[in-house]
Amino acid sequence: MKQKERDYLGIVIVEVCDGNQITTLNIEEILEAEFPEVAVLVNDCLSFCGLCRVKPYALVNNKRVFGNTPEECLAKIREAIKEELTLYQ
Repeated sequence: MKQKERDYLGIVIVEVCDGNQITTLNIEEILEAEFPEVAVLVNDCLSFCGLCRVKPYALVNNKRVFGNTPEECLAKIREAIKEELTLYQ
């Protein structure tokens, strides 16, 4: 890793419930390959009772991100990650 990259390296945590529709995508592999600064955690339950059955969602650094489809949610997660990473620049 180059010095400049290391200076700006941040960490973003993306959490998903294993019962959530977003898990129809391999979100962990997709995001961790695209963003080395991201850690994806798949949990048994995130305690938002029933929310995972209604819409695909994730927590990006504890902020809820929703979409009508898993693909839309993934796009919004990517945007939220980019916003979080700007804090480290």
